Amino acid sequence: MNGDEALGLLVRDIGAAGIAEMAGSPGLAAAVDQHVATLRDELGSPGADELMDYLHGFAEDAFRRGWWPDDPHDWEFVRIVAVCWMIGAR
Repeated sequence: MNGDEALGLLVRDIGAAGIAEMAGSPGLAAAVDQHVATLRDELGSPGADELMDYLHGFAEDAFRRGWWPDDPHDWEFVRIVAVCWMIGAR
């Protein structure tokens, strides 16, 4: 498995876990909604491919900065969940 595949799997797992957690966490759901609104303001109405490109670049940058998904309510985690939710909502 190369680095891109590993990153893709990790991001997919983060997104899936976060989306599942939203059902029982109104605070997380509200934070994801805020990120979705911001992303729509920044990106317009992106398609799934554009969202995947954004997600890949965002995650690579976060990991380069030393971020690790150990807090399901930190900014990066919520942003990844928001993008995954947007991809799934298509």
